Amino acid sequence: MLNQITIRAIVEDDNERLASIIRSSLLEFGAARPGTVYFDESTDHLFEVFKKSGSVYFVAVKNNIVIGGAGIYPTGGLPAHVCELVKMYLSNEARGYGLGKLLLQTCIIAARKHGYTKMYLESMPELKTAIAMYTKAGFTFINKAIGNSGHTGCSIWMTKEL
Repeated sequence: MLNQITIRAIVEDDNERLASIIRSSLLEFGAARPGTVYFDESTDHLFEVFKKSGSVYFVAVKNNIVIGGAGIYPTGGLPAHVCELVKMYLSNEARGYGLGKLLLQTCIIAARKHGYTKMYLESMPELKTAIAMYTKAGFTFINKAIGNSGHTGCSIWMTKEL
């Protein structure tokens, strides 16, 4: 399946589909609660959000249909050399083929190109498969949030040296 996927930068027309994927995923895993991206208004405006310097959002497309995405962002309160892996979600039909790993690798490469030396992420216990992927990719658990993401519904925090 991966050979049928195109990874590209986000465009404005992707906003609605990505918001749908993110919210559907959180509902599916029982993680659609306050303090998460489910209720974050920026979820509906990712193209605009990722115009910020030091950020980039990648979209996975198959047969001209957006099936997922992930990005890096210089979240407020993080040290200058640290970016946050953000809004990494796949549609149900896109899971289990290694696409999450491909998007993560794409984000890591982009983070290095932007001069970041560490990546931070926030997650939830319900997202077990994603957490296992992050661990396998070299992320380690830390015991508190860093930065000011505003996502108080997350209780898992991890970092990775780049």
